[in-house]
Amino acid sequence: MGKTLAIRGQVCVGIDPHAWLLTDWGLPDTAAGAESFGRQVVAAAAGQVGLVKPQVAFYERFGSAGYSALERVLADARAAGLLTIADVKRGDLGTSVEAYGQAWLSAGSPLEVDAMTVNAYMGVGSLEPVFTLAARTGKGLFMLAATSNPEAAAFQRAVITEGNQTGRTVARAVFDDARERNERSGGSALGSVGVVLGATLDLAAFGLDLSNAPARALTPILAPGFGHQGAQVADLRNLYGGYAQGVIVSESRSVLSAGPDRIKQAIARRVVEAGAARG
Repeated sequence: MGKTLAIRGQVCVGIDPHAWLLTDWGLPDTAAGAESFGRQVVAAAAGQVGLVKPQVAFYERFGSAGYSALERVLADARAAGLLTIADVKRGDLGTSVEAYGQAWLSAGSPLEVDAMTVNAYMGVGSLEPVFTLAARTGKGLFMLAATSNPEAAAFQRAVITEGNQTGRTVARAVFDDARERNERSGGSALGSVGVVLGATLDLAAFGLDLSNAPARALTPILAPGFGHQGAQVADLRNLYGGYAQGVIVSESRSVLSAGPDRIKQAIARRVVEAGAARG
């Protein structure tokens, strides 16, 4: 992933076939419409960015037909040389969470992606089987740490009172776990365990200080909130400090709403803006 960011930049194009977007694109609100939408987005993104992020819920709502459609979208993305992040937010225990990992991270799986979002609500340790699988298959994970929905703050800013994380917010504990795993791996400049940190948040209020970052094994950050939600790519360094070079700038509605005839140009503009912010 680090090599892709260095070559193709930090913009990640979301693939979110909302019902209203399908209508705006002249497509039916069906699995076939979602498939056509996704494949057109992949075609527009190919050669311009390095990553796409399907929001799985918008395919899952069509049942098995939706998953078949998503499989074909993912196949197109792989053929185009794009890295894929499945926005699935899975979280569970034991063999159940391991099975989720196998669905999305196993080589040759119809749903194989390069990374997936995971939910550590039952404790980061509950995700251990997925960490193991990701390490074995060379895949990535993004743990939810600080999300932009208002109701999340009460949980994610809560201070832990037990164990070795005492005194830290939940968001900080998740972030620290990801950072420590990346440091222990001792691998590339960009680690394989990332976090989701919303770009519209005051991250300091979540107990997160990103001013200083390690020179190697930098924790990647998946950052939703740019564009439609109000965050500006020009503020990337102000928002994420020393971690800015490892931020994946996620854009969905602000790009997708350009429509099928103008999406390629919309993506190109975002790439230029992200490049300028990166310096």
